[in-house]
Amino acid sequence: MEEILDFSKDLDVNLLDTVVNRFYTGSGKDQQLAQQILTQFQESDETWAKVDKILETSKLIQTKFIGLQILEKLIQTKWKVVPKEQQNGIKNYIVDTIIQSSTTEQSLRENKVYISKLNLILVQLLKQEWPDNWPTFIPELLSSSKTNIYLCENNMEILKLLSEEVFDFSAEKLTQSKAGELKLRMTGEFSEIFQLCIEIFKNAMQPSLVRATLETFLRFLSWIPLGYIFETDFIEDICTRFLDPRETRNQVFKCLTEISAFQVEENYQPKMVSIFTIAMGALEKTLGSMTDFKSQWDDLDIDEQELIQNSVHFLTSYLGNQLSLVEAYADMKLVLTAHEYLIQIMTIDDNEIYKVCLEYFHSFIKNLYEGSRSINQTGLLNLGRTPKQSRHLMYESVLSTLRVTLIDTMAKPEEVLIVENEDGEIVREFIKETDSLVLYTSQRECLVLLTHLNSEDMENIMMAKLSHQLDQSEWSWNNLNSLCWAFGSISGSMNEDQERKFLVVIIKGLLGLCELVKGKDNKAVVASNIMYVVGQYPRFLKAHWKFLKTVANKLFEFMHELHPGVRDMACDTFTKISDKCKKHFVVLQQDESIPFISEILANIDSITSDLEPQQINTFFNALGRIIESQNNPTVRNHLIVELMRIPNLTWDEILQTAMKDQTLLDKIETNKALLNVLKINVSACEPIGSSFLPQLAHLYLDMLGIYSELSQRINKELSTNGDIAARYSNVRAMLSVKREILNLIEVYISKCQNTDLNAVYQNIIPPLFDTILPDFLSSAPSTRLSNILTCLSSVVKVLGEMLADQIYTIFDSAILPTLNMINKDFSEFPDHRVAFFSLLEQLSTKMFRSLLTLPSENFKLYIDSIIWGFKHTTRDISEMSLVICYELVNSFANSDPTAANFFFKTYFIHLLQDILYVLTDSDHKSGFNSQCQVLLRLVQIVQSPLLTAPIYDSSQNFSSNTEYVYKYIIDLISGAFPNLNHVQVEGFVTDIFELSADLNVFNSAIRDFLINLKCFSGDNTELFIAERERDVSARKESERLAASKIPGMLKPSEMSDDL
Repeated sequence: MEEILDFSKDLDVNLLDTVVNRFYTGSGKDQQLAQQILTQFQESDETWAKVDKILETSKLIQTKFIGLQILEKLIQTKWKVVPKEQQNGIKNYIVDTIIQSSTTEQSLRENKVYISKLNLILVQLLKQEWPDNWPTFIPELLSSSKTNIYLCENNMEILKLLSEEVFDFSAEKLTQSKAGELKLRMTGEFSEIFQLCIEIFKNAMQPSLVRATLETFLRFLSWIPLGYIFETDFIEDICTRFLDPRETRNQVFKCLTEISAFQVEENYQPKMVSIFTIAMGALEKTLGSMTDFKSQWDDLDIDEQELIQNSVHFLTSYLGNQLSLVEAYADMKLVLTAHEYLIQIMTIDDNEIYKVCLEYFHSFIKNLYEGSRSINQTGLLNLGRTPKQSRHLMYESVLSTLRVTLIDTMAKPEEVLIVENEDGEIVREFIKETDSLVLYTSQRECLVLLTHLNSEDMENIMMAKLSHQLDQSEWSWNNLNSLCWAFGSISGSMNEDQERKFLVVIIKGLLGLCELVKGKDNKAVVASNIMYVVGQYPRFLKAHWKFLKTVANKLFEFMHELHPGVRDMACDTFTKISDKCKKHFVVLQQDESIPFISEILANIDSITSDLEPQQINTFFNALGRIIESQNNPTVRNHLIVELMRIPNLTWDEILQTAMKDQTLLDKIETNKALLNVLKINVSACEPIGSSFLPQLAHLYLDMLGIYSELSQRINKELSTNGDIAARYSNVRAMLSVKREILNLIEVYISKCQNTDLNAVYQNIIPPLFDTILPDFLSSAPSTRLSNILTCLSSVVKVLGEMLADQIYTIFDSAILPTLNMINKDFSEFPDHRVAFFSLLEQLSTKMFRSLLTLPSENFKLYIDSIIWGFKHTTRDISEMSLVICYELVNSFANSDPTAANFFFKTYFIHLLQDILYVLTDSDHKSGFNSQCQVLLRLVQIVQSPLLTAPIYDSSQNFSSNTEYVYKYIIDLISGAFPNLNHVQVEGFVTDIFELSADLNVFNSAIRDFLINLKCFSGDNTELFIAERERDVSARKESERLAASKIPGMLKPSEMSDDL
């Protein structure tokens, strides 16, 4: 088989077929050998010259595709270095092969996949050659299209691919100048393409040709001048001939959908309105006969289902962009009918269709709401005049139907923790469905807006549905769930008085239903709905103390339910209520003898008696939130003592028993008990913050003593049984206790105020460092906890330069041992890896001055670690390391000139070289923006007067640092990419020096260069990650600001406690 790698001989295509066949059908060593040979064959620089023979004589389609892949790679990456004569030969061969394969219907259909690949390769070639070296391509293509209908059909596919490459994907695959040139040329030659398309629309009888032309024209619609659409017979031609036939109607609706998105001038508006009228006439013929979309959907064939999908896209696009136009000039009955179709289609069990409809209705309702609010606001200024009628009144029947549909199809909110599984059983949910949460958010916002438009209708619909649940005429889990999720979703959208009456009826009804239904699962469903609803109405609970207390006691009752999902939800709901109503728990309410928090703490043992450890942690976290709101320090400290009374008793009991028999610390049960107590402390400390100090002091020295004792026992296990002992269950239990001790200390320190820092530094840090750092250094890598690094990061972040005297200890005991663990590869010890670079980041930002005191060899290791970090392909680590690098470079740029000159003389070229390495490596595309930031800063620094000493060797003949770095980058890139000529490299380096004043322009220049290199010839979307993330962030902030202005649009959990 290796003979195919001998390129001095003619290629034996039969042998190549044998190798390919063994790769696809063989197994074991034969298959591996075939794969190895094929890989070498494809990577050889001489293989492309054999492609014509492969395509002409191979009997295997897989072999032909390998030949096509070789050809495609050549065109994408090495085309410019192929001699002109051979370029022309390849070009002619591709064109001839496409023509031969697509001149008959049989050949076109049988070789569809093969021809599609050839078409793609031709388009890649066009991106290199057209228009400069192949100016006649489009005229030649159009001319050949008139000779053969099947060739014409394939030519349409080529034009479609070319349009996509030039207008849809060019930003990520072509330089800006090249993309602009191709767009200009294609637009200039479009009139000839248009004439061919119109001729086909008027005269063609072959359905496949019409479909191909419609699909191609669909790609043109986004960029051609509107005159081609509205000043010609195009719309009439496609609607008259192709809107009704099954073979073409879906493609026509796609074209109409694209056209409907255009904002047109007044002279085009009549034709835009006629599109709606014609399309609705066609839809009434097909959809008008359907009475129940939901039940009939499964009986439809694929074409009919596709028609409904395309109808949805057309209606939502048209109404979303042209609604005001058709309200003014079209038959209003048609407009209402279009909305009714969409609502009926929403009942189909198809998530994608539902989401498209919901997105439209969200925008539609929001527009109606803003219009009604605008009228209400201006109405006050129009005293004595007839008020303008709100638009939403025209759609009242549509909106009422929509309310019912949304309520019936509500998705599950994230707060609901129990679900129905595939076997029809109610179980606890363990994995959140992201799609469902996104859907719920959109539905919730729609219902809030619909409530604002007509709260009485919303209330009447919900009350009618509730009555059917209470009399059990429509009782089902699904019906009750969707109704209650809708109840909870409109919190805050009614006025307080209406909401109070509404909510009292709902909660009383649900409490009565809870007593009425029988069976564990039924009660679990009702309980979960009660908890969800009350959790969404903190405004009501704050205003009605008796109701709040009743709800809290009901939650305590649910904490004893047998169903674990109900207990989980009871704890979560109590946390939510505690967060929003916490001050009401700590003050003495009317007709009460003590604050409710004191009553809860007195009965905490019985309340939590049936809860699992994680549920107890959630409950203590909720109580911590309440206690934190007590402003009186003395009372707050007393409440903390009461809160931690039972955990402290358990802790003291374990310690006393362990002192008598230390072997108990080897037992899993003992460590689990310790772990539970520590987790309770962490849960309480998180909300209480620095006020937790007395409780921490009660445990602190004992915790560190246990930490040391467990470390000795772990080391003993490892010395006896080797590294495998780290996996033993008793060792894992001991490690968990150590981990939680570190977690508690980290949480407390991270919550400290400035007034606490001296006490923390003097009392907490010395014993902590004396315990954990020697232990980390002496432990085996398999039992070193990444939490130590995380804890150190928090300590450094809070105390900063107060730890200056500890920098050597931190470096020797934490940095160096961890570095030796993670520097072997890019993947082992992932948790330590992330924590390590997080610690480096804190050291750079909070202890920069202390870093300068490190010995030179340690400081070099520190810099090397940062460089090692941004060479990772894991995005979070590489991004973090690039941020560290950027901040460090800035810190030195702003530091003492002596330190700056020394640093940049020592490390500037080192950093520059490695930044350029990751910048031009396709595996590191995701860090593009941060890489450019670092490179830009380095270029700015070398051009500034900041550096007063040369960073090059004095024996080198340079007049400035700028000249030296300029020459260095040119030499580095030329050496790395020999396929680039000197003019290209020098032009790029000149650009990065001249464009260093603006990051966006700088990024664009580098992006163009990388695309030109062809080292990023594949998917380059990651080069645009920063821009996309920035846009998403800005959009979310804008949406939140807009939502905050609409009562009820923000969920209670997203609002300030004071609102």
